[in-house]
Amino acid sequence: MLSSILILVIIFALIFEFINGFHDTANAIATSVYTKALTPKKAILLAACMNLVGALVSEKVAATISKGLVDIELEQYVILSALIGAIIWNLFTWWKGIPSSSSHALIGSLVGAVMVYTMSSEHILWSGVVQKVIIPLFTSPLMGLIIGFIFMRLIYKIFAKWSQSKVNRLFLKLQIFSSAFVAFSHGNNDAQKTMGIITLALVTGGLLDASSGVPLWVKITCAATMALGTSLGGWKIMKTMGGGVTKLQPASGFVAQTASALVIEASTFLGAPVSTTQVITTSIMGAGSAKRKTAVRWGMAGNILLAWVVTLPITMVLGGITVIVIKSLWF
Repeated sequence: MLSSILILVIIFALIFEFINGFHDTANAIATSVYTKALTPKKAILLAACMNLVGALVSEKVAATISKGLVDIELEQYVILSALIGAIIWNLFTWWKGIPSSSSHALIGSLVGAVMVYTMSSEHILWSGVVQKVIIPLFTSPLMGLIIGFIFMRLIYKIFAKWSQSKVNRLFLKLQIFSSAFVAFSHGNNDAQKTMGIITLALVTGGLLDASSGVPLWVKITCAATMALGTSLGGWKIMKTMGGGVTKLQPASGFVAQTASALVIEASTFLGAPVSTTQVITTSIMGAGSAKRKTAVRWGMAGNILLAWVVTLPITMVLGGITVIVIKSLWF
């Protein structure tokens, strides 16, 4: 039987997943909407469907969240605190239109909550944090930048003799597929983080064996919740992603989406919970700078970079504070 605190954990986990859906929707569809490859409604519907499909494919990232970050059995209120801390940061960055990382918000909040709960850092699996979080934090955006740049250069060479209108028509069609691909990869990586949190809560609640995988009902619930959140869109962040970093053309939009999806899928295969936001932003920058360096608004990119850097430490603090507050109110 589910306890009241475990029910709260599941509810807030799904709230986080829902927010993740509309917070990160822009990552998958901003470029295709900006270049007019798809109307906003069609782009959101496509993203929601592919988020749903992607979320059901794998559970390696979920295993990292549920087993690879801490080595102590947590009380339910600690997991609840981690979710609340991440939700606060996600709502703040959505309100400000900042494309921050939901992934790192959740992980940072969990680490901070555990450190305050145990009054030490001994129960954090730092090797897992470094290998699965910190290293991908830097390498995945870098790979997005490099692949976006190389792909765009290749496009310029291959289609050098085509007229601009003919190139635009081709890539407007291809962007439908690249939008679907990046939405699929988003669901495949991001939805698993909430699956991992709920699985962790079920294990600590004694309702699931630690060696078990993610229950099917958890997969379906998280996938559907993310798809629902996606269906509402995230227009503030979409504006930043679609045109705030560089002026996108259909070809560069296709390149950015394809490059980012490839990086995210590779990271998912390795069980690394990377940031869709970071990867697609740097892919856009790579595609934009392939034409000329001044095509990228580096000041805007710097502001986004700052948000990436501060997300982990700020959410660690938020997770820790929330543990103190909930413990004082609940117990």
